Amino acid sequence: MSLFDIEAAGTDEPRRLTLVRLSREVIDRLTGIGRVQVEGEVHGLKTYASGASFTLRDRAARISVWWSVGGRNQGQCRVTEGQSARVIGRVQFEPGRGSLRLAAEEALPTGAGAVAELVAEARSRLAAAGILDRERRALPRLPAAVGVVCGREAAVRRDIESVVAARWPGYPLRFCEVGVSGPAAGQSIAEGLARLSADPDVQVVILARGGGDAADLLPWSEEALCRAIAAAPVPVISAIGHEEDRPLCDEVADLRCGTPSLAATAVIPDRDLLLAELAGWIAQAEAAADVAAERGRRRLASLAPGRALDARAASARHRLGRAGDAVAHHHPRAAVVRARAVLASLEREREALSHVRVLERGYAVVRAHGSTAALRDASGVNAGDRVEITLAKGALVAAVEDVDGG
Repeated sequence: MSLFDIEAAGTDEPRRLTLVRLSREVIDRLTGIGRVQVEGEVHGLKTYASGASFTLRDRAARISVWWSVGGRNQGQCRVTEGQSARVIGRVQFEPGRGSLRLAAEEALPTGAGAVAELVAEARSRLAAAGILDRERRALPRLPAAVGVVCGREAAVRRDIESVVAARWPGYPLRFCEVGVSGPAAGQSIAEGLARLSADPDVQVVILARGGGDAADLLPWSEEALCRAIAAAPVPVISAIGHEEDRPLCDEVADLRCGTPSLAATAVIPDRDLLLAELAGWIAQAEAAADVAAERGRRRLASLAPGRALDARAASARHRLGRAGDAVAHHHPRAAVVRARAVLASLEREREALSHVRVLERGYAVVRAHGSTAALRDASGVNAGDRVEITLAKGALVAAVEDVDGG
């Protein structure tokens, strides 16, 4: 049945209707059409403070288009006279004028040249603001969680989840599904980025989308979205479309990847490789600790009581000798007297600390047989071990009968 066929089905008898009733039936039928996306050429473009109007036409048909500013309509009208354009909206009937029109939610150019011009304008403003040349943020080596802003298409999410399954099964991901094309897509993407960035566990966010033509990807080049990426508190990765797709957000993000799978690979660590690397670091640290400990043991073993005092005394004697040469034919100066007094004091201190004097007072130095290090703990030997005992005069070699750990 035709949309405007008001005759009763199966009969030639016309129904008697008022114009109001007729208008209502037409509106009801149009409501069933729902949201549509149509393409054509823009003609008769007029702009107003409240919106814009134009005719969208092709070789066989035409329709009036009205786009209003603000309200619930968050889309854009970025077309110019004579351009090929894509319009998304709903067909409406205007009873007062008795005409149809397309109430547009969004009207965007479809020609590659027109889209490139829009992107170039936004790029120029971002460059002037210093956003394109800003310092890029480093990606975390092991993020607590990875955020992903994507559409509701299963392919993108499945690609990312397959990378996680291969590199680190169960790695924490946070998905935020939003509208990635059509009216208000840029705003939806920016809001998704803000929601994920507010999660304290999310330390990096991937913006992911499948491929599309220039008009489909235009929301990813919107200036507001690019500014949101630059202002995000965490690094942002742009993974839009395929390798050849290059929306403006690629130039603003902290890292650009050709596909969502490559983006996931960039931030999801390979668990096996990371564990192997950690094992290598631990082995290096243990080896370095062993070397340092052995070096310390050798230094301790080589130290003899009073060695530091010997060095200080030698230095004092050297200084005293230089002072004595300077006054060889004069009376000793007070400095020389003081130097001699210091030297004598050091000599007495060294003599008192000498291990020989300690041994003369009845003490002994015990070492495990064949070792140069003195034993300070009975647990260093076992029953039956041989030990060497150094006395003030001579040394003894003895066998340990029993060990008391004390």
